[in-house]
Amino acid sequence: MTNIAKPVDRPRRSAMYTPGANVRALEKGREVPADILILDLEDGVSPESKRSARENILRVLDEGGYGEREIGVRINGVDSEWYEEDVEAIAVSSANMIVFPKVEMVENIENLVNLMEKKNAPSEMGIWCMIETARGVLNANMIAAAHEKVEALLIGSADLTKDLRAQHLKNRMPLITSIQLCILAARANGLTILDSPFFDLTDDEGFLNSCRQGREMGFDGKTLLHPKTIDGANKIFGPSDEEIAWAGKIKAAHDAAVAEGKGVTLVDGQLIEALHVEEAQRLVRMAKLIKEMERKSD
Repeated sequence: MTNIAKPVDRPRRSAMYTPGANVRALEKGREVPADILILDLEDGVSPESKRSARENILRVLDEGGYGEREIGVRINGVDSEWYEEDVEAIAVSSANMIVFPKVEMVENIENLVNLMEKKNAPSEMGIWCMIETARGVLNANMIAAAHEKVEALLIGSADLTKDLRAQHLKNRMPLITSIQLCILAARANGLTILDSPFFDLTDDEGFLNSCRQGREMGFDGKTLLHPKTIDGANKIFGPSDEEIAWAGKIKAAHDAAVAEGKGVTLVDGQLIEALHVEEAQRLVRMAKLIKEMERKSD
């Protein structure tokens, strides 16, 4: 089933991974300003803690209190011994989506959807697919179009770099082709796409540069490993005051041009067409949603 391409206005600037084995972090997640929390059963949890971590996550989901945040649970991979139990448990929880690691082919999605349907998972529960291997990148478009439940793609750069036998460089040049293929797949199918984490928590400026690069390339937001990085991601991936002012300016100018029978106009020396106005207004809508979410969380 192919998704119908549509713009995604909901703010998804920051998505913080929170290990299911860390009860304090799970509870602290109710206070952090991240747009999304990804409660983790996979890489952030040791094998001996998998089942207790699942119980922790189910408990905090049942307790609620996360406000306007979207809540996802990253399950263990399809080849792991915990996969089916994870799906069966999370499918009947209040999570908004299942975050599916190392997705490589359409069959992975079909298998997950079948398990969710057997447990009568809510129809609105989505699937967010992590692209972390060469095969996953090459099949990204088919994965993105596999089922209407697929809502987002997430880049997993650590595993992808390893799979490519590439080097970990701050400019991410070895991953650029892979990243662009995933962005193309997301945009072609109307999905959100989130950038991979920045792993050096001591390099604050490097993190911000990674966010700037990600937004320039077209990502909607960034997955994060620590609460201290949330504000930076929110600022860079959210509309700035300058962008909102520019949006209003070019809309007024374009509306005036259209009224005169013109399709284009000049604003401060820049040629403005309907496509520029459309993207600017998407940012305006996002800014309004951000303010509404902040108001409700106060």
